[in-house]
Amino acid sequence: MKVLDTKKAPAAIGPYVQGMEANGFIFTSGQLPINPETGELVSDCIKNATRQSLNNALEIVRAAGGDVKNVLKATIFIKDMNDFSDVNAEYEAFFGEHKPARSCVEVARLPKDARIEIEFIAQL
Repeated sequence: MKVLDTKKAPAAIGPYVQGMEANGFIFTSGQLPINPETGELVSDCIKNATRQSLNNALEIVRAAGGDVKNVLKATIFIKDMNDFSDVNAEYEAFFGEHKPARSCVEVARLPKDARIEIEFIAQL
């Protein structure tokens, strides 16, 4: 088992790690749309927030030696299901032809009052 840690994704804001690798599988912690360079929450629009969360999760996969094509499953937590179509548009642009399994659920509240949080499971 290996702890994954990268400066290209925001540091964990609680008692957990950015991600773990075990037996060729990568599990990221949920990634808020935080810009890792500034520490600021991206909240100007859901598309930008979605892209930031996706990029953050991908950087953790990259820290283990993987890339977007290694992502098997994405889980998306959104604050408002009315944002679903905008999230889908950004998600589709991000993954292109690669289509991992996915769940998307509306939640009452996320840390830092973010609008979205995304986590990945990937395999090397």
